[in-house]
Amino acid sequence: MRNDLGLTGGGGASALAFGRAHATLPRDRATGLRTRLLARLDEINFVPDLGSQIGSRQWVRGAATCAALCSFAILLSPGFERRLVAQIPDGITTTDRDELASQSIAPLAFGATTGRRMGATNAVAVLADTPERPIIELSATLGTGDALRRALARTGVGAAEAERAADLVASTVALEAIRPGTRLDVTLGRRASKTVPRPLEKLAFRARFDLALELLRTGDGLALRRIPIAIDNTPLRIRGRVGSSLYRSARAAGAPARAVEAFIKSISAKLSMTRIAADDEFDLIVERARAATGEVQLGNLVYAGIDQGARDVRLVRWEQDGKTVWYDPSGTGERKGTMQMPVSARISSGFGWRRHPVLGFRRLHKGMDFAAPYGSAIRAASDGVVSFAGRNGGYGNFVKLSHGAGLATGYGHMSRIAVRSGTRVARGEVIGYVGSTGLSTGPHLHYELWRSGTPINPQSVSFSTVQRLTGSDLSAFRSKVASLMAVPVGAARKASSEELRPE
Repeated sequence: MRNDLGLTGGGGASALAFGRAHATLPRDRATGLRTRLLARLDEINFVPDLGSQIGSRQWVRGAATCAALCSFAILLSPGFERRLVAQIPDGITTTDRDELASQSIAPLAFGATTGRRMGATNAVAVLADTPERPIIELSATLGTGDALRRALARTGVGAAEAERAADLVASTVALEAIRPGTRLDVTLGRRASKTVPRPLEKLAFRARFDLALELLRTGDGLALRRIPIAIDNTPLRIRGRVGSSLYRSARAAGAPARAVEAFIKSISAKLSMTRIAADDEFDLIVERARAATGEVQLGNLVYAGIDQGARDVRLVRWEQDGKTVWYDPSGTGERKGTMQMPVSARISSGFGWRRHPVLGFRRLHKGMDFAAPYGSAIRAASDGVVSFAGRNGGYGNFVKLSHGAGLATGYGHMSRIAVRSGTRVARGEVIGYVGSTGLSTGPHLHYELWRSGTPINPQSVSFSTVQRLTGSDLSAFRSKVASLMAVPVGAARKASSEELRPE
C-alpha cells in the first residue's frame, strides 16, 4: 500500500505534506518524523494471519481485533426476530387490465402506438373466420434423392396436381437429370374452401444449365413453357510461368483445382516433374460453358502443355471406347508401366550365378525367388496368353505366359495352377498359388523372364505400349487440336465460375 500510494521517496514527502502547506517544522525534522512513522507502520500488522504464530502477542492482538469487529457487527444487526413486510399491491380490475394490455409490448410488435384508444370496445366485431391471402408465393429446394412431386407436395400442392406437374416436366427433361439443390419457385392460388389444397398457379425452375421451365395455369389446366438459355461453349485457356510451384502458379492464374491436378498427372506421364524449371511456361485448356444469364460452369481438362524453350510437351485429351487417353498433337500416345510384382512378398534370391540349395553346385539362377507364404496368390505380371500350364521337371507346377514381341514370363513351384493353356489373362489376374513343388526347399515363387527365348533379369525390363490414331479418328482428333489451338488466352478470375464434376 505504501508503494501504491507513493509514500516512499519524494512522493511520500508530498503525500504527508498534503494539506499542510503552512507547516513550520524544519525540513530535517519533518524527514526524521516521517522516517520514524513509516518504521512504526512497518512493525504493526493490522491483519495478521490467525493461522500462524498462535499465542504470540501479534496473534492475540489480531484475535482481539477480529472479535471486536464481529461484536460491533452483531450490535448493529436488527435481529432475527423482526420480519420485513413487503407492500403487496391490490389486484388489477378488468378495466385496468384492458388498459394495461392495450399499452403493452404486444401491440408494438404489430406497428401500433400506445394509448387507451387501442383498447377493444363494443364497436369491435369478432370475425368468425380469418380471411385467406389470394396468392401465396413459396420456394422449395430439391434435395439429394428427392422427387419433384414430393417437393411440390411439401409446399402444399395437392397430390393429383403434383403428379400432373411432374408428368409435364418429364415430357421435356428426365426427372432424374434435375440436379439436387435446384430451387423451385411455386405460386399457389385461391382455393374454394379450406378443406382442399390450394391450386398450383405457377412453377418455375432451372431444369438444365441451358433450359428453364415454367408451368402456368390456363383455362384448360397447367401448360408447360420452355425457356431455352443460350450457352457459349468456348473453352477457357490459361497460360503462365511455372515459378516456384506449378500448382500454386496455375491456381493463382485462375485454373480450377481439379483441372490443375489432372494437368500435373498427365504431364508427369511424359516428363519428370523435377525437370520442370521456374522459367518454363504452362498452358492448359479447360471445358467451359457460359450461360446468357451469367452463370459459368467449368468441366474437364482437355489440353495440357509445358513449354521449355528448346523442348515442349503437348497433350490432348481424347475419349476412346469410354476411356480417356492423352495423345500428342500428331495423334500418338504412349502408355508406360513396369512389370507388376507377381506376388506380394520379399525377394529372397535374385538373378545370377549362385550355389543351388538342393543340387549343391554353382549354376545360373535364371530368375528371381519370392519368399511368400504357402497358398499366396500369384498374379500375371502383364497381359498375355498361357502357353504352358502343368508339371515341368524341377519347376514343379509351372505356368508360362507369352506377352508378344518375344517376351515371356514363367512361374514355378506352384501348389496349384489356376489357368489353362491357350487362355488369355490380364495383368494382375490370379494364375496360381505359391507352393514348394519340384526342386524346392520351401514355399516360394520362382519367377523368370525371357526375351526371344533367352532368360534376362526381370528387374531390368519395363513394358511400353504405343498407341496411334488412324483413319477417321485421326481426322477428328486433328480437327479438335486445331480448334483448341485457336482458343485465345482468357482470365478465369474475371468470371464467376463453378467447378462441376463430369456426368
